[in-house]
Amino acid sequence: MPANVVTTEDLYFFKEELLQEIKNLFETHGTPKRKWLRSQDVQDLLCISAGTLHNLRDKGILPHSKISGVILYEYEDIVEVIRRNKV
Repeated sequence: MPANVVTTEDLYFFKEELLQEIKNLFETHGTPKRKWLRSQDVQDLLCISAGTLHNLRDKGILPHSKISGVILYEYEDIVEVIRRNKV
């Protein structure tokens, strides 16, 4: 079985493509009608899995609020996280 080597340059290009796709999602979907989004809404918006969203939340990357077991994300916080990580 051949081995694939991933270089730093490969990771850089992957990151650029991912950020561009996220930017395109925001442009095509526009601003959501609601200020607060549930987990599924954020997953759909960013095209990420529940596990990835959980990791972003646990690492403190994506701010959230939890009320009676329901986790909510503010739309502007999501936009700010993407802006902060822009290269």
